Amino acid sequence: MANFSELDRYLFGQATHYEIYRKLGAHFTDQYGIRGVCFDVWAPNAARIWVIGSFNGWDETADEMTRLEPDTMGIFELFIPGIEEGALYKYLIETKDGKRLYKADPYANYAELRPGTASAVTDIEHFKWTDEKWMEERAKTKDIYAKPMTIYEVHPGSWMRHPGREDDGFYSYRDLVKYLIPYVKEMGYTHIELMGISEYPFDGSWGYQVTGYYAPTSRYGTPQDFAYFINECHKHKISVILDWVPAHFPKDAHGLAEFDGTCLYEYADPRKGEHPDWGTKIFDYGKNEVKNFLIGSALMWIEHYHIDGLRVDAVASMLYLDYGKQPGQWVPNKYGDNKNLEAVEFFKHVNTLILGRNPGAVMIAEESTAWPKVTGRVEDDGLNFSYKWNMGWMHDFLDYMKLDPYFRKDNHHKMTFAMSYNESEKYILVLSHDEVVHLKCSMINKMPGEMEDKFKNLMVGYAFMMGHPGKKLLFMGQEFAQLQEWSEARELDWYLLENPDHKHMQNWVKKLLHIYQKNPALYELDSSWGGFEWINANDAERSIFSFIRKSKDGKNNLLFVCNFTPVERSDYRVGVPKHKTYKLILNSDDAEFGGSGKERPVNYKSVSQECDGRPYSFAYPLPGFGVAVFRY
Repeated sequence: MANFSELDRYLFGQATHYEIYRKLGAHFTDQYGIRGVCFDVWAPNAARIWVIGSFNGWDETADEMTRLEPDTMGIFELFIPGIEEGALYKYLIETKDGKRLYKADPYANYAELRPGTASAVTDIEHFKWTDEKWMEERAKTKDIYAKPMTIYEVHPGSWMRHPGREDDGFYSYRDLVKYLIPYVKEMGYTHIELMGISEYPFDGSWGYQVTGYYAPTSRYGTPQDFAYFINECHKHKISVILDWVPAHFPKDAHGLAEFDGTCLYEYADPRKGEHPDWGTKIFDYGKNEVKNFLIGSALMWIEHYHIDGLRVDAVASMLYLDYGKQPGQWVPNKYGDNKNLEAVEFFKHVNTLILGRNPGAVMIAEESTAWPKVTGRVEDDGLNFSYKWNMGWMHDFLDYMKLDPYFRKDNHHKMTFAMSYNESEKYILVLSHDEVVHLKCSMINKMPGEMEDKFKNLMVGYAFMMGHPGKKLLFMGQEFAQLQEWSEARELDWYLLENPDHKHMQNWVKKLLHIYQKNPALYELDSSWGGFEWINANDAERSIFSFIRKSKDGKNNLLFVCNFTPVERSDYRVGVPKHKTYKLILNSDDAEFGGSGKERPVNYKSVSQECDGRPYSFAYPLPGFGVAVFRY
């Protein structure tokens, strides 16, 4: 009896087989009372296929697969008795023109550690989850946008490493439970975003050139170890986001490229099917079986591994047919323009499906253009993502922060412009790994001036980011002002925390994160002018920004004042909307952040004195690069 039934074939052909990872690939099963593994692979244009592996001495003629009838879909199947957990295997595919291809299993749940490229037999069904309460609470979430979200972006292989080991010294998924989770909890992040989890062959791609869309990378342990890490994150009330890469895949011989001797997973026309800049293949989003492959991968991460969200990489490269291409290198759509209509429909399908089946989960777009309604509803012709990375804010912010403070007055608009379009999408403000690699400098070394000024610049920049509407993402190491650019080949420079300047920066970011979590004004109304109000957006001459963040109930609103020059303003006065007492809850001049430690009053009562166009105001001596946050 075939493992892959007629119903399976029908659903797969419609791109609606939502548990395809339980059918294609290698799965333990019993046939006629005999325990073994059933292998199923989709390869419609193959002439013959054999399963070769450690269990048959890699004998290329021992175990030939059978093409299931009717053969129009091209599913090949074979049951082999007696195979043990961890056995390695590949498919030997003979093409119709007589070539022989040695391919890893596209649906494998585990793989051999690189540089090996074989798939590995494993059972991912026997992990005992204990996060039922977390999953129930997630499913009951009525408004994801009214919840706090501060994301710690982590590349597991270079966050921390074991010293002196002969292998790579990677922390395993279980090591990360012991060390990463407590660190994230202590710092005050709400989410961990993991780079490079789907299996990939080349470390230097950071996991963005995937060969195993259904397999957690074996660099850090087994699928069960990975599940344990997620389970423990949930136990400690930390959400987990994974990077997911449906935009392209590498040309490695064992991978998806020309899988059965033809362009099976990619567009056949190289003008649609290849990224000339990246040397990779583009998925054929018009082919149902390919769409099902990607949809099944997304569903497996969220439904089987309990992942709380996917950050979708390189969305713009999928939406535009001419992305990274010169004239003659791309083909217009049926309307003659550059939109990939099949990719648009794919996003509408996958986002609606995942969010509909998994309330409380999120889909995040890394989309770098002005494509409209990325987070809009499908009914309004939107793509239905939960959030979009705000790359515009990031570029303007970094352009401003790099400037000598003397020239900031002429670029004041770079820090206020994002509010003019803030309501158009649901945004995440990001300072990601992409901003601290390839000669871009670390965050601290983007800052102008001598070392002391660099730290003060970065402190005020982080405070502005934390106060500005939008959820937050900060790449690992930047919270303590890593000096070097990031490299996947070494761990972060944790020794820097022995230096007081770096420790003060870590204290500052930690304080900002805890203030963020404790104050709904900073996250409840991120995409509405109801949650934000400029006090003075036009103080360009002094390069000071003052604004208010408001909560839904109007209680515990916050007033931010950020000075982006080294000039002390001892006569500074800030206008306020209400005749209230304003309580100082954050002062960058405190000793724990490397400031003077000079004592200041906690409470500031406003008086009837017009300032900043407001009827009330109070005086606050503002240090150079000073930040003050008040609650009222």
